[in-house]
Amino acid sequence: MARTIVIDGFNLDLEKGTGIATYARNLSYEVHSLGHNVEVLYGTRGAPSRNPLIQEIAFFDANVGNPTWWTKFKREIQSVTGAPFGIYAKEVPISGAVIATQFRSKMPYFDKIWNGPSIFTAAENHFKAHKALMKVRGISHADIMHWTYPLPIYVPGAKNIYTLHDLVPLRLPFTTLDKKRYYFNLMRKIVRTADHIVTVSETSRRDIIDLLGCPEDKITNTFQSVDIPDKYALKSDDAVQREVEGAFGLPYKDYYLFYGSIEPKKNIGRIIEAYLASKVKGPLVIVGAQAWKSEQELRMIKEATNRYMETVDNVTFYRDRIRLFDYAPFPLLVSLIKGAKALVFPSLYEGFGLPVLEAMSLGTPVITSSGGSIPEVAGQAALMVDPYDTKQITDAIIEIDTNAELRARLSEAGPKQAALFSSERYRERLQQVYDRVL
Repeated sequence: MARTIVIDGFNLDLEKGTGIATYARNLSYEVHSLGHNVEVLYGTRGAPSRNPLIQEIAFFDANVGNPTWWTKFKREIQSVTGAPFGIYAKEVPISGAVIATQFRSKMPYFDKIWNGPSIFTAAENHFKAHKALMKVRGISHADIMHWTYPLPIYVPGAKNIYTLHDLVPLRLPFTTLDKKRYYFNLMRKIVRTADHIVTVSETSRRDIIDLLGCPEDKITNTFQSVDIPDKYALKSDDAVQREVEGAFGLPYKDYYLFYGSIEPKKNIGRIIEAYLASKVKGPLVIVGAQAWKSEQELRMIKEATNRYMETVDNVTFYRDRIRLFDYAPFPLLVSLIKGAKALVFPSLYEGFGLPVLEAMSLGTPVITSSGGSIPEVAGQAALMVDPYDTKQITDAIIEIDTNAELRARLSEAGPKQAALFSSERYRERLQQVYDRVL
């Protein structure tokens, strides 16, 4: 039976996206593939107009004018007291008048879009003021409201499911900027009041049960899936080589790649230190937005020599050893993964570790962490290291660099391991959750 499933757009309106944005986007398409109606709830500023065209324009570009004094006044009140009576969400009329082709790779699947102006900020303030979840009014027709992030908010009349990806702020508190007491209280409140909890690994499931007291029958691990469109995943080697050499100036199959947010749990500092100690020839490429404490993580770039001499056809020149890119569009990112000698991803802790799965699915060898949830994802198809042991990371880079037989074995094993996390298996687990709560 087709149901109406609403997904939050909390992370989907971020310009450069996050791992949770990828999760939410993939979830929307998988729910659609299950035959359900998919609606997405955003929390943008909203349009200062009742005109449908202006409302559609405002969804894609907030530069349409200022809200009225009354709207500003209400939002100021909400910023202090929360919204004890809830906030109304209104449908955003998407007619196609706005040519939104350039947003296609970032947009979720949707049958309808809703917006509650600044709703996520208001919900946070509401929880701080009242220690309660805030109501969203106006979309009570939903069968299921699937929150992809721990937000202090719910939809009355719907079954409210929350995806809790990990408990990093509690397990590695020094790696995040979260207010730990607020976070702990919010997570416990969500666990108590949710109709069901979804998570993405057995490691996270165990953490949520042990640290938050979640009943075992109230939480389901659905894992995640990898679904890279064939037009990107099946690019020819020649096409990938042209793109990585032309767009990034990188030597095809002779560079090491990390991609993801630059933050403490990603272990960038040790990656850089290990790479420099390895003295391998190919550059280290880091693709990711600089997040909290990124200066500390990147300090080795400033303190170490970043250039080395290379002689080609009797001409000596310098090439950067470490390349830092703030962002790569998804099609180019896929080429960067395919063109790398290996992905280096020894994260300190992950709820799932999607980059590992993506790289394995594309046949790129992976060096990754032996801790957290990543062994569940990587199986025997990656080279495992202790993420706190820089020498182990260094040795793994050297082993990958010098051992063509190992690279070939990992390239062959990766796609087979990734197939265990297919869309079909993910949809089956997801439907079981929906059937259970309904």
